[in-house]
Amino acid sequence: MIKKYLFVFLFLSLSGLTAKANFVYDATCIDAYKAILSLKMNEARQLIQKEKQTNPQNGIIVLLENYIDYFSLLASENKNDYTRLKENKAKRISILEGNDKNSPYYRFSQAEIYLQWSFLKAKFGDFMSSGSDAKSASSLLKDNNNKYPDFLPNQKSLALVNIIFGSIPASFKWITGILGMKGNVQVGIKQLEDLKAQLPKSSYSFYDDEIIWFLCVTDINVLHSKNNYNKLMGYLAGMDNDSMLKVYLQGYVSSKTAHNDETIKFLEAAPKSNQYINIPAVDYMLGNAKLNRMDSDAPVFLTRYVNEYKGTSYIKDAYLKLAYHYLLQNDSEKYVDYLKLVRSRGYLLDGKDKIALREANESRPDMDVLKARFYFDGGYYSKAMAQLSNKNVNSLTLARDKIEYYYRLGRIDDKINKNYEAVLNYQKAIALGKETSYYFAANSALMIGNIYEEIKEYKKAAVYYNQAIDMKSHDYQTDIDNDAKAGLKRIGQ
Repeated sequence: MIKKYLFVFLFLSLSGLTAKANFVYDATCIDAYKAILSLKMNEARQLIQKEKQTNPQNGIIVLLENYIDYFSLLASENKNDYTRLKENKAKRISILEGNDKNSPYYRFSQAEIYLQWSFLKAKFGDFMSSGSDAKSASSLLKDNNNKYPDFLPNQKSLALVNIIFGSIPASFKWITGILGMKGNVQVGIKQLEDLKAQLPKSSYSFYDDEIIWFLCVTDINVLHSKNNYNKLMGYLAGMDNDSMLKVYLQGYVSSKTAHNDETIKFLEAAPKSNQYINIPAVDYMLGNAKLNRMDSDAPVFLTRYVNEYKGTSYIKDAYLKLAYHYLLQNDSEKYVDYLKLVRSRGYLLDGKDKIALREANESRPDMDVLKARFYFDGGYYSKAMAQLSNKNVNSLTLARDKIEYYYRLGRIDDKINKNYEAVLNYQKAIALGKETSYYFAANSALMIGNIYEEIKEYKKAAVYYNQAIDMKSHDYQTDIDNDAKAGLKRIGQ
């Protein structure tokens, strides 16, 4: 009897040790993946645990656990969590390297982990390591594509590699030189769009929401497109309705394309259930949108952001927005109190926060120019123009207000397709501001370049793109320089 039980024990033990390593995107894993893309992390963890009990050697488990870290860090931007969780990358790669080498997911899953950590490292400022991880992902994906050319998920990640290395700012091109990597943003976007068209007819249709996410983020952050609102909203309409990621993207796309009322509508409708992870950026976007519309409850959301957010971006900016809200409400005491918080809290890693600190240390802005700024940011162009149309520029005492007055008039005219008037006002902003550290003059030159490019007067466009680049030591210099250089490239200069 003892020998019988010993035999059974050894058999079961050996069966566990020799269980076949594999990659199976079964129904449970697909449900877990969809839960992650909806930002329901607790539900995803429960499904992953269920898969571990039935198929513990499934390599997809490792990939899904990395997805959880990835999206959680993107949402929280918590540096301490990043430092702690990034140690998981090497462990997971090691586990996957011991899995089924004959599966198309073998190289793909490793590449996905490298790629996700590449994005995260870039977000947290570790640029060299980010580039190295992207190169590792690229090598694995190319090998996998040669071996399994019909494996559609490869195209998603190859597209991202193209976009990453095709959009690296000029100031970081040395990284691509060291790594020997090149990319092409337009090729990457075409790959994503082609893949999106193929997915519904394939067994990989569950990737659709992730493709939509990348298309939206690329359009806004890489192409800086302001005119694709309807196109992107069409994509987003196809996402799962219970997805918090869908709500976030709807708000993000709306806010970046001056559809302020829609931003508020989408974000106020965000599900309040604790089954979703917290996204402080939703409160920041909603607070800004409320301020753009001059809603009285803007402080509710901006205050929640600074209280709950554990990252390093937009804290000073949020406090400045709170200060400006109370200034516009004629509450000088709270205005001064929040200016003190701008000076004492937050970080100086982002351009917005640097500007916020400087404005907090400058004299009080003109109320009409300030209102025009917020109305313009919300896309309320007639209201913005109403604040400035009867304003005498000579009544403005601050140099910043005078420059912004002409810059804002130019931006409004630009948006309502009054090109001649826009160029005149931009030129006045340039004349007043080209020797200052404010971004208004350099961005005015960039905007004139865009106007001339659009009407195919490429020589004039080149003059203004170069003028934007020639201005130095101003706010957002890297972004404006990169956009101007991209403009010169588009027109063959």
